[in-house]
Amino acid sequence: MNWKNRVFGVIIFIWIIILSGSKPKKRLETKHEEYPNIILLMGDDHGWDEVGYNGHPFVKTPILDEMAKNGVRFDRFYAAHPNSSPTRASVLTGRHPNRYGTFAPGWSLRPEEITIAQILKDAGYTTAHFGKWHVGPVKKDSPTSPGAMGFNEWYSHDNFFDLNPVLSRNGESPKKVEGEGSAIIIDETIQFIEKSIQEAKPFFTVVWFGSPHEPYGGLPDDLALYENLPDSLAERKVTLTSNITGEQVVRPLKDVLQERYAEITAMDRAIGKLRHYLKENKLTDNTLVWYCGDNGSPPEVAHTGITFREEKGSLYEGGIRVPGIIEWPERIKKPASISSIAATSDILPTLADIINTPLPARPIDGVSLVPFLKKPTGQRKSPLFFWKMNPKSLYNGTLEPYIEPKLQQGTTPLLKKAAGKFTRDFTNFKYNTISINDFGGERSMMKNQYKLVIKGLFPDKEIFELYDIPNDPEETNNLVHDFPDIVREMRLAMHDWQESVLESLTGADY
Repeated sequence: MNWKNRVFGVIIFIWIIILSGSKPKKRLETKHEEYPNIILLMGDDHGWDEVGYNGHPFVKTPILDEMAKNGVRFDRFYAAHPNSSPTRASVLTGRHPNRYGTFAPGWSLRPEEITIAQILKDAGYTTAHFGKWHVGPVKKDSPTSPGAMGFNEWYSHDNFFDLNPVLSRNGESPKKVEGEGSAIIIDETIQFIEKSIQEAKPFFTVVWFGSPHEPYGGLPDDLALYENLPDSLAERKVTLTSNITGEQVVRPLKDVLQERYAEITAMDRAIGKLRHYLKENKLTDNTLVWYCGDNGSPPEVAHTGITFREEKGSLYEGGIRVPGIIEWPERIKKPASISSIAATSDILPTLADIINTPLPARPIDGVSLVPFLKKPTGQRKSPLFFWKMNPKSLYNGTLEPYIEPKLQQGTTPLLKKAAGKFTRDFTNFKYNTISINDFGGERSMMKNQYKLVIKGLFPDKEIFELYDIPNDPEETNNLVHDFPDIVREMRLAMHDWQESVLESLTGADY
């Protein structure tokens, strides 16, 4: 090689080094913006009407009211299921919980599911879970613990918790913590955020409160706010859990609501402390804070505010419509209310869209809500599906565990006693063959203003109800005979979707 070629080669080599080092690409950059910090907040059994901004006559929620005033408020935000575990699973996966056997409270995730925590962790986020988990045990060796499902850290409970909760840190032996439950997990959240800032990483925190789930209890100052509830409420007696024995007890509704509303106010105050911390540390603008409930208010305390039909456990509005608010000042410049339907299964697709990362290669039931942040008056193009499947109808008495039962045993006690003990175990079973009998159970589909409710067994024993929700939110006027074509179209779409769900349940997505 002559000297000219040698010199040319050296020049090219030096030039490559200069180009590779002169302008390093920001790892956390998307479309000229850094990834936002993300905080998902969820109340436990917190129905749509139990906030001040939705007109509740008694409940005081100044912080949530301020969030609704400043950010985006979803007026028709829905839990993917009328019960806790399934809804939480939908948040994590963006998929309907029946796809992976999380049919009801106490049914776990499957380890093969891909969660939003895993997606964000792969994108460079540091991740943490605080509070109620309820989609598997939180112990270290659980294949569906927060750690196994993508969270770097967790300080969590298998189920719900109250004053002086027993929590597990990163799957270790649980310990009792003195204090108000919502305040405890918010303090832990703030400590985690501080550590994330020191590591110069964006943070993703899931904060699932134990409030206002029964058995109820509150701090003296919070209880004092609700001393003057109407005396007429004392005339009604309700059955719920005793804080002393963990067994069922009958109490006056007035006393029960005083404690429940005190819990809601304490949770609201804890959220206020978190927002204040973000503001003091100049984190507010680029932090997305999303609050919602996991299902409607339970029967013993429902119907004291706006009277939607039925309550927790039902696919009517009272069972699945919940508060839904997003604050993100950097992207939400003007307050807005959104009338379009949205659900907890939309959370994963929305966050994936924000950081410009692809969705998992499997059926995803949610859609990105980013378009609504840009145009709040828009309407959802795809329908929402709901399905309360009866798991006993699937297995015909042959139950093969999906996860070793020992790994499904819970360790964190709660105040409510069940099956003779204070801890909770989880279950999930294998499903191999799709049967025509498996299409039953209460189910519903929403598209634009219409909501179809189906009961009975497919194909010839079904009962249909059709409601125009914006004009009939209490679901009193059944339009099934007025719009038979709409009923037919929605019914067929529902059946096609059920086929997809059952195919997923067989494990085909893995």
